[in-house]
Amino acid sequence: MLVTLIFFVLLYSLRDTQAMALLRGMIMLIVAITLITSLVELPAFSWFARNALPAMLLALPVIFAPEIRRTLERIGRAGTFVPAAKPVDEALMTTIRAVVSAAARLSARKHGALIVIQRLDHLDDFIQTGVQLYAKVTPELLLQVFYPNTPLHDGGVIIVDSKVAAAACVLPLSASGILNRTPERQMGLRHRASLGISEVSDAIAIVVSEESGAISIAHSGRMLRRLDPDRLENILAAFFRPSGAEQRAGIIGRFFSGRLNRKEEK
Repeated sequence: MLVTLIFFVLLYSLRDTQAMALLRGMIMLIVAITLITSLVELPAFSWFARNALPAMLLALPVIFAPEIRRTLERIGRAGTFVPAAKPVDEALMTTIRAVVSAAARLSARKHGALIVIQRLDHLDDFIQTGVQLYAKVTPELLLQVFYPNTPLHDGGVIIVDSKVAAAACVLPLSASGILNRTPERQMGLRHRASLGISEVSDAIAIVVSEESGAISIAHSGRMLRRLDPDRLENILAAFFRPSGAEQRAGIIGRFFSGRLNRKEEK
């Protein structure tokens, strides 16, 4: 059972990534080599296979280094929780309402936007790539930042402690294949960047599509799409509301399982 659990955790952490395709390729290669050496007597090839397979096992940590690092980071974050007795800060709720209001107005105007809210993991490296502002979060500020053809509309906005820390930030693109399996495969860099930042940190990313105006949210490598402002506010509040433990566990649990994502795609 322990060995099965280890393999399940490994495969679950590699799902929807390029590493899964690599792993399948390596398994098929090993099976093919094993069948050839067992069915046909090929002394030279058998010697090569016996010496090459151990080297392939040693190469696994190098090939899967990003996924191993990401898994260890998630394990390290697993025991870190917001204290249940601490109520939601009013400034945080004001920030959430400002983000929801801005997302709704950007969606109505079909102005593309990418807003990242920092949680426990620091995003200093990504903040350094943008224009630092450290301004109060207001719908008007976000509308101005993402107005088309303005100097700051490209890239993402990072919010830290109820402040717009920086705009026009460069974020990592997702390496997963989640977006490739959606009906709309033409989603742009904003959606891939939102998934990317959620894969390397516990941040929450809100995306407004420039093509359709649809609002999406990404967290932990999963994306929930076609949200209305009320649902967006409820989900954001659930991530930061320790007092609503049951509601938060239910929403986030379904979020991780991908059930909400599949319903939205249908």
